[in-house]
Amino acid sequence: MNKLLKSAAVFLLTLAFTVTTTLGQTGGHGLDLANLDSKTKPCQNFYQYANGGWLANNPIPAAYPSWGLATELSERNRDTVHQILEDAAKNTSAVKGSNEQKVGDYYASCMAEDKIEALGAKPLADEFTRIAGVKDQRSLLAEVARLHTMGINVLFGDGSQQDAKNSAEVIESIGQGGLGLPNRDYYFKDDARSKLIRAEYLKHVTNLFVLLGDDAAKAAAEAQTVMNIETKLAEASSTPVELRDVPANTHRMTLAQVQALTPHFMWADYFKQIGLTRKTDIDVNQPKFFQGLEQQLPAVSFPDWQTYLRWQLIHSTAAGLSAKFVDENFNFSGRILQGTKENLPRWKRCVAATDRALGEALGEVYVKKAFPPEAKARALTMVRNLEAALKDDLGTLSWMSDATRKQALIKLDAFINKIGYPDKWRDYSKLEISRASYIDNRLHASMFENTRDLNKIGQPVDKAEWGMSPPTVNAYYNPQINEIVFPAGILQPPFFDVLADDAINYGAMGSVIGHEMTHGFDDQGRQFDAAGNLKDWWTETDRKNFEQRAACVIQQFDNFEVEPGLHQNGKLVVGESIADLGGLHVAYAAYQKSLQGKPRPANIDGFTPEQRFFLAYARGWSTQARPEFERLLATVDPHPLPRFRVNGPLSNLPQFAAAFNCQAGDPMVRPENERCQIW
Repeated sequence: MNKLLKSAAVFLLTLAFTVTTTLGQTGGHGLDLANLDSKTKPCQNFYQYANGGWLANNPIPAAYPSWGLATELSERNRDTVHQILEDAAKNTSAVKGSNEQKVGDYYASCMAEDKIEALGAKPLADEFTRIAGVKDQRSLLAEVARLHTMGINVLFGDGSQQDAKNSAEVIESIGQGGLGLPNRDYYFKDDARSKLIRAEYLKHVTNLFVLLGDDAAKAAAEAQTVMNIETKLAEASSTPVELRDVPANTHRMTLAQVQALTPHFMWADYFKQIGLTRKTDIDVNQPKFFQGLEQQLPAVSFPDWQTYLRWQLIHSTAAGLSAKFVDENFNFSGRILQGTKENLPRWKRCVAATDRALGEALGEVYVKKAFPPEAKARALTMVRNLEAALKDDLGTLSWMSDATRKQALIKLDAFINKIGYPDKWRDYSKLEISRASYIDNRLHASMFENTRDLNKIGQPVDKAEWGMSPPTVNAYYNPQINEIVFPAGILQPPFFDVLADDAINYGAMGSVIGHEMTHGFDDQGRQFDAAGNLKDWWTETDRKNFEQRAACVIQQFDNFEVEPGLHQNGKLVVGESIADLGGLHVAYAAYQKSLQGKPRPANIDGFTPEQRFFLAYARGWSTQARPEFERLLATVDPHPLPRFRVNGPLSNLPQFAAAFNCQAGDPMVRPENERCQIW
C-alpha cells in the first residue's frame, strides 16, 4: 500500500495501540441504557448524551493513553490471542519451521524476562561495532542500508510502492524519515508544551546513551548532536498537511536522476546492499527532503554520524531490551508524549509484538475461534447493501455532472471487498524464529518483512494481500488496489453483532463500511481512478464543486477546540471527516433501504429504529483520552478526536435532527447555509 495514503485510509477506531456487550430488550445485543447521560439533551451534545454514563463509569486505566469501547474490544481480542500464544508456547514439540513453532517461540522469547534482563544491550553489540566502523561515505551508506533491512529508518524511509500513475507496476519508493520525535513540527513549534517535549527528549536521549555506558557529560553532548542532526532533517521535511497532497508527494525518477539529486549518496550501492537486485525507477516522495539530506551528508562529521546511528538503533530496539531500557523508553514515549501512567503488563506487550511479527500466522487460528462463517456472510451482505446505497446516491447527486458520475460509478463497481481474513495466508517459511533471543527475533522479523516487501518490486501486484492482521480492530481503504478491508477483529460486538437488530449494526458497523467506501471519493481517494491510478477523471466544474464542499468540512473542524488555544487542524483531518460524514449518510440510506417491504421495526427501550442507528454510531466512539495524548493526536493524526467525529457529522444531517426532533437553533442542528453535504 502507498505509504503516503495508508494512514489517511485507515478508520482508526481505537486511539490506543492496536492491540459489555450490551443490555436491553434484545437480550444483551442492543443498547445499554446505563451508557446514556439522561441529564444531557441529545440535541445539545449528542456525544455526551449517548456516552456520558459510560464515560463517567470507565476511567482510563493507568497503562493506557486513552480508553474506549473499541479499546475494550481490542482487549477481548488480545485475550483470545493470548490464549492461542500461551498454548503454542507450551508446545515445545511443535514441528520446527511450522507457524505454531514460530508464534510459540516468538512469544516465549518475549516472555523470558530473566534471559532478557541478563543480556541487557549485549545482543546489539555487533551492530554497535559496525556503527563504530563508520569512517567515510561508503561505510556510512553501508550502515544505513543494514539498519534499513532491520526496519530502522535512519535518515529516510524506503520500500516498495505501486506506481502512482500505473498501479499495475511496483517500484521502489523513498521518502522523508530519520526523526525521533513524532513529526517535524515538534522540532520547531514555539509553545511551552513543545519546548518542554524537546527538553525531555534531550534528557531521554542522554539517559539512553548513559545506559549504553557513556558518562553523563559525553551522553549529554551526544544527545545535542542527535538533536542537531534531526532538526536539520526536520527542517527539510514536509508538514503533516503537506504530506496529504498526493501529487506533491509523487515523483518518479530514474536512478540517474536520484543520484543527481543526492550526489554524496551512492544509490546503486545502497539498493544492492538492501537486497534490491531488480532494476527499478524510484518514487522520490519528497525531493526537497533529499536536497536537504544532501547538504547534511558532507557537513556532518563521521563521529557525529556514528552518534546518530547509535541513537537510532537503541531508540528502535529499547522496548525489547532489559528493564532499564524499557522503562526509559516508556518514560518518554508513554508518560511524556501520551500521559500514560504505567506500562502495559509484559504479556500484553508480547501479544502485540507477536501479532506485529506473525500476524497472519496468529490470525489463521484467531478467526477459527472468533469469526464464524455466518458472521462473514452477514457482513458481506451489509457491504453490498451499502454499495447499492452509495450507487443510488452517486446517481442522483445534483452537483456532479454525468461525465464524472459515470466514472465514479465505474470506480464503485470495481471495489474489491475483503471481509474477515485473507483467502491465502502469508508464507512465513523463510522467517527463522527461536527461543534464544527476543531481540534477535524482532530483528529477524523486520529483516524478513523488508525482504518480502522488496521482492514485490518488478512483480505483478498481489491484490489478495492484506495490510492488517485478522485480530485488528480497524479497517482501511487502499486507493491503489481500490479495496475496502475489514479484519475479523472489528467485526465483533459492539460494532458488529449477528444477534443485534439491523439498526444497531448499520449504525455501528455500517457507518464503518460507508466510511471506507467514501474514502474512495474523499480529497485523496477521488484522485485515483477505478484501476488505482493517479488520474484526473473529474470535470473542472465538478472538481470545484467538490473542493467547495470539502472547504466547508475543513472550516467546521478548524472550529473544534481540543483545549484552550488548540484546535483541530481542518486540513489535516479533512479526509477522515469527509469519510465520516459520507459513511453516515450512506449507512443510513442503506438501513432505510433494508427496511423496504418489511414491517417497521418496533421501538426498543423507548428508542425508534432511527434513534438506535445514531446511538449505535455514537456508542462506537465512546472514548476518553489523557490531555497529553489528545495534544499528540491533534498534531500528528489525520483523524479527529472521537467527540468531534460524533457531533461534527451528525450536526450536518437532517436525518439525525428528525430522529431526535431537534429544532433550528439547537447546537446539534447547523443552519442550512452552514451545513456540509457531499454525498
